[in-house]
Amino acid sequence: MLNTTITIAGVSFKNPVMTASGTFGSGMEYAEFVDLNSLGAVVTKGVANVPWEGNPTPRVQETYGGMLNAIGLQNPGIDVFIERDIPFLKQYDTRIIVNVCGRSVSDYVEVVEKLSDQPVDMLEINVSCPNVKHGGIAFGQDPKCLADITREIKAKAKQPIIMKLSPNVTDITEMAKAAEAAGSDAISLINTITGMKIDIHRRTFALANKTGGLSGPAIKPVAVRMVYQAANAVKIPVIGMGGIATAEDAIEFMLAGATGVAVGAMNFVNPYTTAEVAKGIEDYMRQYGIENLSDIIGTVV
Repeated sequence: MLNTTITIAGVSFKNPVMTASGTFGSGMEYAEFVDLNSLGAVVTKGVANVPWEGNPTPRVQETYGGMLNAIGLQNPGIDVFIERDIPFLKQYDTRIIVNVCGRSVSDYVEVVEKLSDQPVDMLEINVSCPNVKHGGIAFGQDPKCLADITREIKAKAKQPIIMKLSPNVTDITEMAKAAEAAGSDAISLINTITGMKIDIHRRTFALANKTGGLSGPAIKPVAVRMVYQAANAVKIPVIGMGGIATAEDAIEFMLAGATGVAVGAMNFVNPYTTAEVAKGIEDYMRQYGIENLSDIIGTVV
């Protein structure tokens, strides 16, 4: 009997496969392709205290081995999310992780407090949002800023929190340690890498925002390296993501130290990817006689 269960901050998941925030909505768009019951968790698109319109178009561009996006965290706001999205997800036997975004600490806290009595399992905090009170630098790019917001949210949150780390830093271990020291229950990484594309025929930027977040297979080696570094720097669980397209990719992240794995950009290429990764992990376990999936976590040292 294969045991694919994993545990993060006291929460048990039937398998380690999750959706990466912003690539799966709240599951509604994908439910006709993927049996959400087959996933360890659905991680929702970022939700803020008020509706966000997002950035002007064009805001998505395909690149070699991936895609650039500058969506700008468009979302309907927490009130609509609670009324519409949570009841939809509660129909399924999968964990619910809500991604939270904001432009100030008080924005985040407001969302966290509104979710305190909701039937969701964990909160993933998107610290790649620009901090309006600190000149627009992302919360996740300064260790003190990261620690401050982690501490504030942890003090208010009723569910375990996952701080989602940005790769656009000098030392990922410094950020991982800051999140852990401030009370984060887990960390997830990596978020997108800042990139740019120029349209040579129009001689202008391909994205209206000029820059965007690069995701997809092209970033996987960077993501695996950062997950390995972070997992060896902290004692809290790590959720790995960045370019996962196959079960082999997911297993690579787990060997590097990830307890959970999230599929992102590949959902746009093949909407069945998450379910295929979950099945492929079971096939790998049979092939190598692995009874408990958790036994492979961090075994490459």
